[in-house]
Amino acid sequence: MKVLMINGSPRKNGNTFTALSAMREIFAAEKIDTHLVQIGSGAIRGCIACDACRQTGRCAFDDLVNRVAPLLQESDGLVVGSPVYYASANASLIALLDRLFHSTAFDKTMKVGASVAIGRRGGLSSTFDELNKFFTVSGMPVASSQYWNSVHGGAPEEALQDAEGMQTIRVLARNMAFLLKSIALGKETYGLPPKESRVYTNFVR
Repeated sequence: MKVLMINGSPRKNGNTFTALSAMREIFAAEKIDTHLVQIGSGAIRGCIACDACRQTGRCAFDDLVNRVAPLLQESDGLVVGSPVYYASANASLIALLDRLFHSTAFDKTMKVGASVAIGRRGGLSSTFDELNKFFTVSGMPVASSQYWNSVHGGAPEEALQDAEGMQTIRVLARNMAFLLKSIALGKETYGLPPKESRVYTNFVR
């Protein structure tokens, strides 16, 4: 099994990396492979709704998004970690996720999703909600923990001082591992849920 992990922080070894590393240790113990991608400090354009991806199968802006897409397709789960600056996820991360989810046509049904928010003090819950919407619009079950998936920390590695937050992240990783394995067994036994033809409406009378 494979889990793609996206570190939305521009800081290579910041608190977001610390939290995701704790999850990687649990996944390794559960015999689940991980691939960590860090967004870094490079510019990532936002989606311009050009819909070129509908014809080409890839985003018109050939950057990190198109390199991450095949990794997501091959993965059974996705973990997204974000630093919190202004009560929301890092703007570069949202730009990547907007384009990644919009430009990829492959089925994401039953790929397990998990989000982690890391911040000095506030805004973590709103970031957690924001990131989970990428999963729930794509048929992806959301892994949960014993609390909302958030860790507090400002200076690098300060997250390690948040004992409850780090425990929440470890529990999240174990729960996600169980969910991944359970879904694999379910797919083998029952297959994926049947799909209906998609209905699109712009308003409801």
